[in-house]
Amino acid sequence: MKRIEVVAAVIRLDNRIFATQRGYGEFKGWWEFPGGKMEAGETPQQALAREIREELDAEIEIGDWIRTIEWDYPTFHLTLHCYWCALTSASLHLNEHASARWLGKEELHSVQWLPADVLLLDDIAKVL
Repeated sequence: MKRIEVVAAVIRLDNRIFATQRGYGEFKGWWEFPGGKMEAGETPQQALAREIREELDAEIEIGDWIRTIEWDYPTFHLTLHCYWCALTSASLHLNEHASARWLGKEELHSVQWLPADVLLLDDIAKVL
């Protein structure tokens, strides 16, 4: 089975987190934490900073590692490294996503998350 290693930013502002809606591909319309594939030779933190610049035209401060999720999708195995992050730039621009929302603790389950991302919600709810 094909293996993909990716990073995800759980961007927090006060008691809300930033969620993005996929604008393309098999899971178009589903929600996820922004991030993407690691490139050869990158650390997870380097990949995360690059992906957020590419996807959102934003700069972030990468904080603590939350957890690494292993998930089998029908056509590939995903390794997802998740980190708490904070914005260091004032604006966000959606370059790849169809939509985005800031979600509070009570709203975490109000969107259709990608299956691997769902596994983060309990960790996030404990902090919010």
